[in-house]
Amino acid sequence: MIRELESQGVVSKTHSPFNSPIWPVHKSDREWRLTVDYRALNEVTPPLSAAVPDMLELQYELESKAAKWYATIDIANAFFSIPLAAECRPQFAFTWRGVQYT
Repeated sequence: MIRELESQGVVSKTHSPFNSPIWPVHKSDREWRLTVDYRALNEVTPPLSAAVPDMLELQYELESKAAKWYATIDIANAFFSIPLAAECRPQFAFTWRGVQYT
């Protein structure tokens, strides 16, 4: 799992004074999903608020525009397409089998 993420450029080896525990989760299809426990990092991170649109309002907007086409997309790995700023990467470090990654 880690090697695959490394080959995709999602994680890379590092040396960081920070380290968060990992928690591999067994998925229903017999595969594993890597999760990292960032609760300690969240405790020292200033809160960020973002406006989330009301779903009924969005639906009304779509219907009122008489859209001809709708689409659905699978964004299962979209999280990995959002890059971390280089100066933030050390805080997101974790260790797997004695090797630290971020």
